[in-house]
Order: sequence, then structure tokens, then C-alpha cells
Amino acid sequence: MLTLSRWKVTAVILSVIFGIVFSLPNVLPQKMLDALPGWVPHQKLNLGLDLQGGSYLLYEVDTDALRAERLTNMVEDVRTTLRNDQIEFGELGEAGGVVRVRITDPAKVDQAVSLLRRSIGGPLAGAIGGRDTSVSNKGDGRLELTFVPEAAKADAVKAVDQSIETIRRRIDALGTKEPTITKQGSNRIVIQAAGESDPARLQAVIGQTAKLTFQMVDETVSQDDMVAGRIPPGVVVIPSTEPGRPPIPVAKRALVTGEDLVTANQEFDQNGAPAVGFRFGGAGARKFGDATTRNVGKRFAIVLDGKYISDPRINQPLPGGSGIITGNFTPESAAELALLLRSGALPAKLNLEEQRTVGAELGADAVRAGAISLAIGAAAMFVFIILAYGLFGVFAALALVVNVLLIVGIMSMTQATLTFPGIAGLILTLAVAVDANVLIYERMRDEAAAGRSPMSAADTGFRRAMVSIMDANITSLISAAIMFGFGSGPIKGFAWTLSIGVFTSVFTAIIITQVLIGWWFKTARPKKLPIA
Repeated sequence: MLTLSRWKVTAVILSVIFGIVFSLPNVLPQKMLDALPGWVPHQKLNLGLDLQGGSYLLYEVDTDALRAERLTNMVEDVRTTLRNDQIEFGELGEAGGVVRVRITDPAKVDQAVSLLRRSIGGPLAGAIGGRDTSVSNKGDGRLELTFVPEAAKADAVKAVDQSIETIRRRIDALGTKEPTITKQGSNRIVIQAAGESDPARLQAVIGQTAKLTFQMVDETVSQDDMVAGRIPPGVVVIPSTEPGRPPIPVAKRALVTGEDLVTANQEFDQNGAPAVGFRFGGAGARKFGDATTRNVGKRFAIVLDGKYISDPRINQPLPGGSGIITGNFTPESAAELALLLRSGALPAKLNLEEQRTVGAELGADAVRAGAISLAIGAAAMFVFIILAYGLFGVFAALALVVNVLLIVGIMSMTQATLTFPGIAGLILTLAVAVDANVLIYERMRDEAAAGRSPMSAADTGFRRAMVSIMDANITSLISAAIMFGFGSGPIKGFAWTLSIGVFTSVFTAIIITQVLIGWWFKTARPKKLPIA
């Protein structure tokens, strides 16, 4: 086992080179690092929120508002479906999460039930042939439509998952490095943006739903009608995004939504004012072209989060699926709206529950404290192992140095986030690595005391200590996997550092010390172990 095989020597040399090359950017000044050739690694350790400062935001997804919106859409779907099939109805409305409608012609009740069951809602996820909406006949022509409980739960889970992905795209577009976005509980989202010291900037981009819709303006409703509250069914009055502009009545049901957008960019209109250009793709372009073709000469409202930006008149069909949004924009606000539209709308409103800002000074203090604790811990282990095992302790100390280089190099290469608990994981990793050397060396002592030759005692010590070393590291790896799977934020940082350290510790404690001891035996040809 102590033979200096070529693959072991090669592995040791390559690991040392790897550790040095990928760890070096962390100690070089930025100017010197920028001057190095492009093929040289430039990645530094990605410090977490607790080490470099940044913003912490906790949001709650408003799943109740999402459900209310779906019920409103269901009311309009029922209205449109029954009208298209010329089924007379009345008393259509929603209350308590139930949509109710009365079919006035008793002969068409069964037809209406069958039609609504086919047309309203959609397939229920995970249920073959099941639908997310139930339609029940309560007698006397009265029908009730509700979402099945499974559909409500599926909608809530989907809304949270979609919100996380949308938030990630928005933050990535801002250039914030490696944000940590995790789900907390059933409907909360934790956002940690290291290095982002302006939480208001994050909130402006994250918290806006950015739901874009194109809705026809109902020009039969006058301002007097709106003031008097004479609003026909299927119409809603919405305010403007600009103060002072009057509200307008629009159809509740949108012609086209921003879900079909392919791209959106900040542009300038024909007068040189900032605007937002957009383009639909595929089905969205066809729907937009059909809608503008059918409504030439009429006005439609461009609505963002329940407020209209503008209400232009359709002068000609727009079959290409592209257009431009004008309004009272600045270049910055137009660019921000384009970013929001590109990254997609949030499926539901986000409510800010908690906000914290970690200053850079506090982060610097944490880095300094972590570096000091790591240095003290490493120095104490070096002193102990060298005093206890002499020359073999020096070999173990060298293996520990390579271990640290490998961990830092791997984390720099993969851009894994190092948190303050991660530093604790690094210190624990060094302790575990020393423990492996202690097991090996104590086993060598036992074998030498039993009368074995130095070479035989060393070889047997490595071989018989392997079982204990592997058991200890496998249990550490299992614990790290559990913490990584069920933990969040700093817990994951600790688990990730510990996991990397388990593999590097086994490698350095076994292979590197084995090669160094094998080289010593080959050159010194000792008659006695230095630890016996």
C-alpha cells in the first residue's frame, strides 16, 4: 500500500497544482488578476450575505388574490360560453369562492351543465381525466361552479414555484451575483442578495407583478355612467398609471396577455420619447393580429397591474405581433418595465414580510473573525499533530495545507457560496482530516508494538485504519446531505463546505500522506518508525 505507484504521485502533483491555481485569485490584487492571461482562472470565492453584506427579503405569495382572480375569470368564461351557445341566464356572480348562475330556460339546464363541464377550467394536474372545476346542478335552474380542493393546492404550489423562477430571472438581469432564493413554508420566499446594499432597488423589481394585458375599452360607458356606478356586466373601471388622467371602462376579459411575449426592449417612439417595444411569438402573435383585425377603429387599453398605461386607437391590423408602448416614461423606467416584461409576470402578488440589510462593515468583520478562527484552529491542529507524531505530523500538516487549497479551489471554480457557517464547516473538515491521520498513526504504533517491521507496520496501519476512516466520513457525508436537502441559507452553506471537505480530507489524509511516507521510506530506509 505504501508503494509509490505512478498514479498516486501524479494525483498528488495534479491536486497541488489545481489547489494553487484555483485558490490564487483569492489572494491576488484585482489589477494583477485582470492582467493575467484569459486562460488563467479568475474566479474568486463567492462570499455569502453574512460575509460581504447585502439584502435579505422575505416575501409571501398572495395565493388568496390568485384564487380571487381565477374566480373572476371563471365568471367571465361562464358568461361568454353561455352567450356563444345562446343559452339564456341570469343572477351570474361569485360569492364565498363559488360561482353561481341561473339558467332561465328549464329545457336547457342539462345542456348548460354539459357545456360548462366541457368548457370551464382545465385538466387537473396528476389526475387522469379529472378536471380542476366542478359543476353541480342545485335544482330550479341554479348551477354552482367551484374549484376542486386539489386544484387550489396545485395552484398555490405552482404560483410559488413560478414566482421563484421569475424572481431569479429578474435579479439575474440586474447583475446581482449568485442570489439565494429559497422557498420557506408553503407560500413564502426568502431572497438573499449578497453584495446588493440597496433593498429598495430589489423591491422595485421583485415586488411588481408586471402583469401586462391588452383589454378593449368599452366606449358605450360614459364618464357620467362611471360616476353613477352604471357599469354593465363584464366591464371594469381601471385607473391610469399617470396621476390626473381619468379612469376608463374596459372589458374584464383580456384579448391578449403578456404571457405570450417573446421580448421587450427599451426604445424611442416617433417623437424621440422613451417607450417600450414588444413582440409576441407564435400563438400570441396570431391572437394579437386577430384582435387588432376585428377591432379596427376601436380603442384598447394597455394595462399593467390593474392600471392602464395608454389607450390607443387601432388604426390598422397588426398581424406581425409587435408594437410599442408609449407613456410618461423616462429611459430608466422604460428599461425597468422592459426588464419586468422580459422576465415574465408574477403569477400572484408578493407581500413583503421582512427586510434586512447587512452592511459591508459587518460582513468584513465576519470575514476577519472567520479568517482568525480558521488560522487559530489550523495552527492548533498543526502544533498538536507535529508534537504528537514528529516527522509524520509534518506530513499530516502538509496534507492539511493541500486540503485547504483544494476546498478553496473547488469552491472558487464552482462559484459555491461561502457563508460564515461554511467557515465553521471548513474548520470541522480540518479536524476530521487530522482525525483520519491520528487513526492511521495510532494503528501504526500498535502494529510496531506488536513486532512488525517499520514498513509492515506503516502499511498495515494504513490498511486497517481505512474501515474506521470510511465509516466516519460516510456518516459525515450523510449528515451533510440531510442538512443540504432540508436546510436553507447558512445551513446549506455549512453542508456544502462539509461535503467538499469530506472528499478532499479522505484524499489528502490517505493518498498524500501515503505518498510522503512512502517517499520517506524509500530515501531514509529507517529501522524504526519515528512515532513508535
